[in-house]
Amino acid sequence: MLGVATIGLLLVLALAVGLVGIGAAIHIQVTAAADAAALAAAPVTFRPFGASGTPRSEAAAYARRNGATLVRCRCSVDRTWRRRTVIVEVARQLAIPGIGRVAFRAESRATFDPALLVGIPGAPTGASG
Repeated sequence: MLGVATIGLLLVLALAVGLVGIGAAIHIQVTAAADAAALAAAPVTFRPFGASGTPRSEAAAYARRNGATLVRCRCSVDRTWRRRTVIVEVARQLAIPGIGRVAFRAESRATFDPALLVGIPGAPTGASG
């Protein structure tokens, strides 16, 4: 009887560890999708740069390519030479047997400085630490 209880407990623990591992992997994937979406949208706020749509549509396309859905995008077009930061939020749903559908969300931001494209004097030239 003790052997059956021990095996049952080990199975439950293995399932729990597996679910945590799946959750961690999905979280990493959703975070990468958010990063890709923000990086794709940021330069398009200034100019299309070969993009076929708006900053929002670019963010949505890159989120989708990475298995997520764009939830929110603060990425309006700005034709000035000012530095701008876009913020995106993406989500991915996962069906977990016995639990149901779980939504994983991630937010990311990317900054784009058009002045660096043409080397405007006084513009920062490298990464700051």
